[in-house]
Amino acid sequence: MSDRSASSQSTDSTADEPAENISGGSDGGGAARVFEPATADTRAERVVDSLGERYWQKAYGGQDAFTCLVRTILSQNTSDVASQPAHDALIERYDSDGDDLAASLAAANRETLAETISSAGLYNQKARMIAEAAEWIVERFGSAASFDAFVTETDAETVRSELLDVRGVGPKTADCVLLFAGGRDGVFPVDTHVHRISRRMGLTPPDADHEEVREALEADVPPEKCGFGHTAMIQFGREFCSARTPACLDGPEACPLYDSCDRIGVTEETGSVVDPADAT
Repeated sequence: MSDRSASSQSTDSTADEPAENISGGSDGGGAARVFEPATADTRAERVVDSLGERYWQKAYGGQDAFTCLVRTILSQNTSDVASQPAHDALIERYDSDGDDLAASLAAANRETLAETISSAGLYNQKARMIAEAAEWIVERFGSAASFDAFVTETDAETVRSELLDVRGVGPKTADCVLLFAGGRDGVFPVDTHVHRISRRMGLTPPDADHEEVREALEADVPPEKCGFGHTAMIQFGREFCSARTPACLDGPEACPLYDSCDRIGVTEETGSVVDPADAT
């Protein structure tokens, strides 16, 4: 077993959720939720229950909606570890005097904003996305507080539809706002980890796109477990089921979900790993 796998297996169900995560960790809103494993009706639910025996079990919600939107945009195409300092720097510069954050960012100098968030990568593009999202919120809702009320009080499909009309907001970003700010059960955001793992395990078709994976998981996982399933599957991807070197290459004992996985695209005998869609 590799050192990586041995270290990863030291994690247990008492572990705190990492702060370097779009969910914000233990201080990011939401509350502990307890569900009983071994009562699952679908294979996807059984996988989520297994993750619940290893990681935290949590319900989400309570984050400020605009702050969550900004944080999610910053996380696009980079790691949480890289985007967190950018988020902290942005908040310190534009939200330290108590002014409305959306109004501050709508009026911000784009070059200064880009410099502030440079650690997140693609900073010119992200600065434009954030500024335009702020302008939309000011024009459409008047303030970040009114946008927060819209996210928490309006039906989820309407919120999702309006968010998807904003430049830089894709399905994962919209779903993260619904989950972490709106506290909506039944929302299972699909990032690269969730997309890869669900197809590799055989929970969804190997050629399913992000939206098809989302629809399948939301259909097969009870609403109250979807948010936890999203964050725990990301953590499982970081610790065990990486894109190029999944733990199963070290043997069955290296992965806690080995017996639940079809390992589509992974050939243990040769060490070959391909995207499930490319597996023959």
